[in-house]
Amino acid sequence: MNERKRTVIAGVATATILIGSLLASGADNDWRKGNVAAQSVLSRDAQGAVLGALVEPEGEYAAYASYAAVVERCGSVHPFANIIASEARHIDALKRILNRYEVPYSEENPYLGTIAAPASLADAARARVEAAIANVALYQEQLEAVAEYPDIIRAFVSLQTASREQHLPAFERAAGRY
Repeated sequence: MNERKRTVIAGVATATILIGSLLASGADNDWRKGNVAAQSVLSRDAQGAVLGALVEPEGEYAAYASYAAVVERCGSVHPFANIIASEARHIDALKRILNRYEVPYSEENPYLGTIAAPASLADAARARVEAAIANVALYQEQLEAVAEYPDIIRAFVSLQTASREQHLPAFERAAGRY
């Protein structure tokens, strides 16, 4: 637990420094004025980062499909039923970014129907604890690739924070409860 807390604190510190550097350099001045046309094309690395956040095994499509499998098997149980709606919003946020920058992506979630629900709710909750940790790490790894895009940094940090501060504790509690 202490190692995970250190990793999370280091990640937050890195994101804070990165955002602070961008703000200090004035890199988001166009964004503040609502002018993102100057950045209408994402770099290849940034495209990969946003697409990865959506389609990687640690990404939002996989998370949504995992929750859907549990809800389908076990019914509308907490926290899976609550967090699946959050994952839908995460997917929508990433799709809005991809649409804004005109990056093609699959509308279809390739993981739906391919992920089986674990045998028990306790197993499902423990698996989602590990998945939430991996999701937080995914966003941390991708921040450098989007360093020139303050709007994407904000989205990544927001999604990462939701996974770390809301989803992870909910699944930790559920793992102890079930």
